Amino acid sequence: MTLVGRIKMVAKQQGVSLKVLATRAGLAENAIYRWDTNNPRSENLQKVADILSVSVDYLLGNTNEKKSASKDAGREVNIDDNTVILKFNGIELDDEYRQYIIDDIKKLRKLRGQD
Repeated sequence: MTLVGRIKMVAKQQGVSLKVLATRAGLAENAIYRWDTNNPRSENLQKVADILSVSVDYLLGNTNEKKSASKDAGREVNIDDNTVILKFNGIELDDEYRQYIIDDIKKLRKLRGQD
């Protein structure tokens, strides 16, 4: 499978078009389509991999493991940060879900006497 083919497959599983994916990565709308004939810059490929939550090696077909264990180990994410994209089963959660999760965490912490 080609690089673009693998990106298409993962993006489709997550309900994202290549144009939307490219825009989120700060690329021109059709940039990813051109990767069939032109090699992407490594930083652009990394941006796409990060948005899709997979490793660059997976996109390149060097491994069938979607994530690099060492990359995600110890990673911290602040869910209050609106620039962080939260996903569940590969589908992005909207702001209403984000707030619901934050509210539930606050309730649990209060019940446990942590706040």
